[in-house]
Amino acid sequence: MSKTEVVAMLLAGGQGSRLGVLTKSVAKPAVPYGGNYRIIDFPLSNCVNSGIYTVGVLTQYQPLVLNDYLGNGHPWDLDRLNGGVHILSPYEAIGGASWYKGTANAIYQNINFIEKYDPKYVVILSGDHIYKMDYSKMIEFHKKNNADCTIAVLEVPWEEASRFGILATDDNDQIYEFAEKPAEPKSNKASMGVYVFSWDKLRKYLCEDEADENSSNDFGKNIIPNMLADGQRMFAYPFKGYWKDVGTIDSLWEANLDIINPNVDLDLSDTSWRIYSRTPDAPPHYIGKNATIENSSISEGCDIDGTVEYSVVSSKVTVEEDAEVRFSVIMPGATIKKGAKVYYSIVAEDAVIEEDAQVGAIPENLEDPSTWGVAVVGSNAKITKGKKVEPKDMIPSGEEV
Repeated sequence: MSKTEVVAMLLAGGQGSRLGVLTKSVAKPAVPYGGNYRIIDFPLSNCVNSGIYTVGVLTQYQPLVLNDYLGNGHPWDLDRLNGGVHILSPYEAIGGASWYKGTANAIYQNINFIEKYDPKYVVILSGDHIYKMDYSKMIEFHKKNNADCTIAVLEVPWEEASRFGILATDDNDQIYEFAEKPAEPKSNKASMGVYVFSWDKLRKYLCEDEADENSSNDFGKNIIPNMLADGQRMFAYPFKGYWKDVGTIDSLWEANLDIINPNVDLDLSDTSWRIYSRTPDAPPHYIGKNATIENSSISEGCDIDGTVEYSVVSSKVTVEEDAEVRFSVIMPGATIKKGAKVYYSIVAEDAVIEEDAQVGAIPENLEDPSTWGVAVVGSNAKITKGKKVEPKDMIPSGEEV
């Protein structure tokens, strides 16, 4: 196998429990987003646009939909003889290793895969963030600083800083302190979960971490602090632009509606940095003569005869006459029947909202988060005629209520 300068490892095995019913039977990176995409399309497209063509996707929780979606990697130009996309599931190996115990252990268990390509640098990515980023610029930054580890950072609001790994840096962007989700953060520079490592150093610390019986086998809790404590050259790469961790219902709903917000810097039609996806086979959407659509994204294969406002509607969705969809995310194949109302909600794949049912409600006071919330209907669920689903309710996948 010829030498490859950069290998990307994409962590896509998390359960995504905060997304509730949306991840009951699907891995979080495979959750639909933005009408025509799934979350994993963003890091995969970033890799290809950055000139990185060897990508390992580490799966574990509910991988079937994700595996089918990735296929041979063709939509992302990753169906290559040398490199390409590789699905890396945990397996029982010599020594008894099996399930991934943490983010660092997941990479450790795939050392043989990485070494097959003999890279100089390894990029570690998360499969659950929405953003566009040129990793090649971050790698150049890493080289220029002769770094052992470079961490992409984004300044976040101070009130949110305790949710992230927080870095403190000097005037040259060199990291001198790191704290994972500190109760009292000293900085608002948050780790984005995007790392560039010099492979020789990362390999050493992965092996030492695996030998430590008390380790959590996690990058943020173990690898990064250990490298910092040993005085390794660690730098923060400042990122400017849109980035969203879609690990909660509210953040996933917000990120979807961001694509129809002209004040948000997330242009999915930008041909200079395309987000590639496995788009469905569907005819152009149909808008009926009595339909009303305002400031919404309507994907191919939809049949719209009702009202859609400030919403993102995925492929093959039906909105029947007199139905209303407002400030909502409708995932592929869902049906909103005659007279049904869907407000401030996420309706998952192939769910059915029967006639005159209502999901969610229009908030009386948007400024007070305690007075409203996003309702969620799981995939293949059915809300029966006239039934009302309250804000913040979650209807499990496959259930009829």
